[in-house]
Amino acid sequence: MNYYNEFEPKAAAGLRQLIKDGLIPAGEVDTRSITDVRPDDLKGFTQCHFFAGIGGWSRALDLALWPHDRPVWTGSCPCQPFSTAGKQKGGADDRDLWPVWFKLIRECSPAIVFGEQVASAISHGWLDRVYADMEAEGYACGSAVLPACAVDAPHKRDRLWFVADAHGAERWTNAE
Repeated sequence: MNYYNEFEPKAAAGLRQLIKDGLIPAGEVDTRSITDVRPDDLKGFTQCHFFAGIGGWSRALDLALWPHDRPVWTGSCPCQPFSTAGKQKGGADDRDLWPVWFKLIRECSPAIVFGEQVASAISHGWLDRVYADMEAEGYACGSAVLPACAVDAPHKRDRLWFVADAHGAERWTNAE
């Protein structure tokens, strides 16, 4: 069963409709702020999608043939603190929710975490912080910046994509 966390009412309604229409896997849509989500709330879910928006991560996993029963966590933290269109307060902005999401990751230890952020977050130290946090918990991390036009969108819009694998560091250090 999937868990979708989205506090914006219209987006949450959209997620429910996508589930009803069979376009994303069945699951529970939690409309609380991520700041109110506790580790016990996530027990029993195989895939957890935070800042779920319109279900993009769930749909992407389907397109990538990721099995519905394979555990994964995904999230696209709010970009406003880092966006060139915003005030660029970075980690000093109350909307920087990486620390909240990371607290859940640290406490629940999902095997794989995929995430996305605006590329300009790199210059604010966001990716360094993500790597430091995740690597301190034993995750191996990788990332790439890709423009939206790489998937035929009619604009550049660079996005930062990352993956963290709980068993990756072990795989690399034990490789022969």
